[in-house]
Amino acid sequence: MSESMRGLKRTHRCGEVVGATLGSEVTVMGWVQRSRNKGGVVFTDLRDRSGILQLIFEEDDCGEEVFHKAQSLKSEYCIAVEGRLERRSDPNPKLPTGELEVRAKTLRILSESETPPFPIEENTKTREELRLKYRFLDLRRPDLQARIMLRSKIAAEIRRFMTGEGFLEIETPTLIKSTPEGARDYLVPSRVHPGSMYALPQSPQLLKQLLMCSGYDRYFQLARCYRDEDLRADRQPEFTQVDMELSFVNADDVLAVNEKLLHTIFKEVLGVEVKLPIQRMTWREAMERYGSDKPDLRFGMEITDVSETVKGCEFAVFSAALDGCGSVRGLNVKGQGHMPRKKIDALVEYAKGYGAKGLAYVAIQEDGSVKSSFAKFLKEEEMQALVSAMGGKNGDLLLFAADKNKTVFDVLGALRVELARQLELLDKNEFRFVWITEFPLLEWSEEEQRFKAMHHPFTMPMEEDWDKIDSDPGAVRAEAYDIVLNGNEIGGGSVRIHRSDIQEKMFEVLGLTREVAEERFGFLLDAFRYGVPPHAGLAYGLDRLAMLMAGADTIRDVIAFPKVKDASDLMMNAPDIVEEKQLEELPRASISSRSGNGAAEAFEPWLWAALVLLVVEFFIMGRKNKFLIRHNIFGHEK
Repeated sequence: MSESMRGLKRTHRCGEVVGATLGSEVTVMGWVQRSRNKGGVVFTDLRDRSGILQLIFEEDDCGEEVFHKAQSLKSEYCIAVEGRLERRSDPNPKLPTGELEVRAKTLRILSESETPPFPIEENTKTREELRLKYRFLDLRRPDLQARIMLRSKIAAEIRRFMTGEGFLEIETPTLIKSTPEGARDYLVPSRVHPGSMYALPQSPQLLKQLLMCSGYDRYFQLARCYRDEDLRADRQPEFTQVDMELSFVNADDVLAVNEKLLHTIFKEVLGVEVKLPIQRMTWREAMERYGSDKPDLRFGMEITDVSETVKGCEFAVFSAALDGCGSVRGLNVKGQGHMPRKKIDALVEYAKGYGAKGLAYVAIQEDGSVKSSFAKFLKEEEMQALVSAMGGKNGDLLLFAADKNKTVFDVLGALRVELARQLELLDKNEFRFVWITEFPLLEWSEEEQRFKAMHHPFTMPMEEDWDKIDSDPGAVRAEAYDIVLNGNEIGGGSVRIHRSDIQEKMFEVLGLTREVAEERFGFLLDAFRYGVPPHAGLAYGLDRLAMLMAGADTIRDVIAFPKVKDASDLMMNAPDIVEEKQLEELPRASISSRSGNGAAEAFEPWLWAALVLLVVEFFIMGRKNKFLIRHNIFGHEK
């Protein structure tokens, strides 16, 4: 039975009655959280996005018909109630509305509900797969609604701040040219241009640079972005980026305006004061001290380089690393010298997941004696020197990694955070920011045997390092910066290249010929011929920022309709097959464009199958058919 709400107008959301006058008449609407029939009285908890409010139905107040209807209420019924606001005789201190209730006079059941597949309640134990399948119900949970609304408030504050700072909100297109040099693109075939593809933007990077060329000075956008990459707890195939670009600025200018932005967001949304200026740390320092370019500063446990201390010792693991131009570094886990061997072995296995061949340890007992996996290879004075170099005290656990620097940093950086998690050193209510600066401009790809841009090919090198670009490209630093919060990169940016000679040289170093550069980025290079202002920018991951501010463990908790790890949507069952007619339009249009005489209309499905088999046969036999090499079946030149 469903009733009309005609003639009714909601006067308050559930949580808004706190500000209403006792004894006033109110009309509230929402969903039944639960309903309790006590015989002569029915207590119903009404829920909407603002909170939960108790309703009370008694026959003397609402009449026999309404009371009978109230007795039929079940969880998730959608209802409307008129009544009088009163003070509760049994206040509930756990609810903001816990001192109030509405004594109902009328009740309309706007729609009934089947029994939900799981309880609509905070901190549910229901497995995530089921909740995501019924996301429209999951989104009714008060804790999840609070996170979605917090995200909305963050976005509103960003827009307010940016507008106040003279930024223009400008939308950029989501069907663009593919410019591969990063993650995989999501591609969209064009029906109108057979054989050609649009790409969904990984970021508005080139477009916002073009806006600077166009004189718009300060741009921002809450941009939808797409990356076809493997997912983790803090990644999604589609996400929202707080994107900005500024002209006639340097790196310090960009950092200054963003510090003000972060201060405003945290103050207005959480009531948290962000201490300014935010600490800065070079990339090299971050790696040396924390093994990561996104260090978590909420706890200590810094990495110590003991390479010089153990140089010349007889422990083969250490000496082999040093002979291979690597290093030996360690962590001092304070007060954990008593850690059982089983837990230490588990840490060793954890380290192996990050490339370590093993993990050496020294457990300092309370009496000053040591238990070590390699003590027999060190003289007593060498062990004492090692413990001293690590700042070891009675009761401490010392862990060591020995390998090439990158591996050592990866291992100890990850191990440091894992130990902090196990030891409960991570406070979600503490917010520690740090700027990471002076990134390497380039990083070597072992897979591709070439240098790749650490950020992107449009990042300006530091002027004082540019003379090394030919002799030692890996030593060139970039005018790039990341903003890190509690061990998470929440944003990154750089000063951009605005000089054509530097941009051309950058393409050369990356192995892009002039022809390839023109084919991929010709529109940008054209713009750079017409007076390019110095410019710089930064972009935040809005989802990740909201996740950290909400204290959530995954960005799925701050996205209304997220994807799971295989990039699928369990609620909509996407991706899914489409109608054959939709697919036929693409190849038929392609053939028609090549023949020019409507031949596609006569091209029967069996001929398509034969063509596919022929192509497969050629591939297997390794035939060098030049036509097939140069052209795909859509007639697009490779």
